[in-house]
Amino acid sequence: MKKVLLLKFGELFLKGKNKKDFENLLLNNIKAKLSSYEFKISYTLGRMVVSDYDIDDEWAIVEELKTVFGLIGISKAVEIDTSEENIFSYASTISLSGTFRVNAKRADKKFPLSSMELERKLGEVLLNHNENLKVDLHNPEHIVYVEIRFNNKTYIYHETIKCAGGLPLGSAGKALLLLSGGIDSPVAGFLMAKRGLKLEAVHFHSYPYTSEQAKEKVIELGRKLTKYCDEIKLHIVSFTKVQEQIHMNCDSEYMITIMRRIMMRVAERICKENDLGAIITGESLGQVASQTMPSINVTNSVVSLPVFRPLIAFDKEDIIEVAKEIDTYDTSILPYEDCCTVFLPKYPVIKPTIRRAEYNEKFLNIDALVDEAINTKEVMVLKRD
Repeated sequence: MKKVLLLKFGELFLKGKNKKDFENLLLNNIKAKLSSYEFKISYTLGRMVVSDYDIDDEWAIVEELKTVFGLIGISKAVEIDTSEENIFSYASTISLSGTFRVNAKRADKKFPLSSMELERKLGEVLLNHNENLKVDLHNPEHIVYVEIRFNNKTYIYHETIKCAGGLPLGSAGKALLLLSGGIDSPVAGFLMAKRGLKLEAVHFHSYPYTSEQAKEKVIELGRKLTKYCDEIKLHIVSFTKVQEQIHMNCDSEYMITIMRRIMMRVAERICKENDLGAIITGESLGQVASQTMPSINVTNSVVSLPVFRPLIAFDKEDIIEVAKEIDTYDTSILPYEDCCTVFLPKYPVIKPTIRRAEYNEKFLNIDALVDEAINTKEVMVLKRD
């Protein structure tokens, strides 16, 4: 008998012929996440088993595994050689009080007892050794799980710790996150990483109109995302010249619209130069003037890549809840401005048209502005602490 961590998959069981590719990627991501620990990891149908680790490291290993996309749960289990004697002997040592039921899964059909027979006999053992225990099949305080696997091993546990879920990081390709200093964009990046996308990020700053602290705030937000995303290449682009030109040459109410259209052009250029397949934004429908349906349509019209907006139907409170869960909220609300607050018009247009946007852009040298912004680009690689 030994203590192990039983790792449970999420959507991987839905995959077809390429399921093994997803499992191998998940396995590699787990190994990378736990690279500073001694351990062994093995695979048994539908489960991975982490074993032979220092028990003093167990809590830290669990905390690391909770951030691995593709895992839905971790159970601290005991692994025993499969036999009726071993299973019932261990069950007699389990100490519980309150209400319980047993949930047995017999993947190995060679085991002589059916799942229902095993549940019934284990229930009797537990009742005989715990005088303050009662059966409740519908709403128990404790569920004792028994899994009889094909590797001649049985796993027994009664708790599952929730993990990040989603798909293994990297299984869906790579994309570029428009990372501002606000609450929304880090959450958008997290949610798309949860769907298997590896992230790079771009941040637009307007020094000296925005401060160095605003830039450092965004770098810190990127670092916090690396807890889940491991490593993020951050492209920092100066947008000062672009905003000055927009302010001097474009209609006031269209300034934000034109600004975002140029941001999208810059983002698409970065994507094409770095083999990134999509752009990610933190937009939520109707939250501000630039996030109305007409505004989104006008912004989208200048790029050919897909634009993912995972927060499009989120209320602000929903976004804040996720931001707190991933520990970006307190950094996001630090009072340092971003470039979207520079030259902010009093009455931004909420129903822009492509025709009017294109008319305003005739007074700018768009290609030159995009080139100049790209040429200011500073790149840094953010890694987990």
